[in-house]
Amino acid sequence: MEIFQWIIDLFLHLDRHLAEVIRDYGTLTYILLFVIVFMETGLVVTPVLPGDSLLFAAGTLAAAGFLAVGPIFALCAAAAVTGDSVNYCIGHFVGPRIFARQKSRWFNPRHLDRTHEFYERYGGKTIILARFIPVIRTFAPFVAGIGAMGYARFFCYNVIGGLLWPGVCVFSGYFFGNLPAVKRHFSLVILSIIAISILPGVAELLHNRSEAVQKITNKQRG
Repeated sequence: MEIFQWIIDLFLHLDRHLAEVIRDYGTLTYILLFVIVFMETGLVVTPVLPGDSLLFAAGTLAAAGFLAVGPIFALCAAAAVTGDSVNYCIGHFVGPRIFARQKSRWFNPRHLDRTHEFYERYGGKTIILARFIPVIRTFAPFVAGIGAMGYARFFCYNVIGGLLWPGVCVFSGYFFGNLPAVKRHFSLVILSIIAISILPGVAELLHNRSEAVQKITNKQRG
């Protein structure tokens, strides 16, 4: 049981344990990074896996000489593009049945509703923008596969987003992660990255609520 709990904690918080993994497993760390990024983007039931913070931490450790930044970027970009493609296919083939399910331990329909709202506002750019927003980044390709977008158009956006997201996060860690101020407050920096990642989603939620309140107010006045 303890081993099982350790494995779960490792996958959910790899960004915190990355230095230990590099020490214990060396080059196998690259494979683990690929798997985590692929799972977060490719499987609808794993939106809780670390994304931005993991990539930033990997870039930071690359700058310190523990990993090579080129392979990290290449593998994580490949994992992101492949993961979204698999997620699109899952949405295409089983999406309607999943939509009909009630909330469970592994699935929350509200995530799909929120992603649909993103598509209505941003269209195809959702695939790129969603890369930088936890949870929505996992559900965006799934919704696209259900019918929001044809695969050829989706794939173009997928490649662009799949290069931008790991590029921004990994190279931010590589160039800034080892600055003295960042090293002293590394945990705060990781939390800041997560907070910045979800800001667009929070702003969108507040905007939608504001519109809803305005509609109710207008009806009451009418």
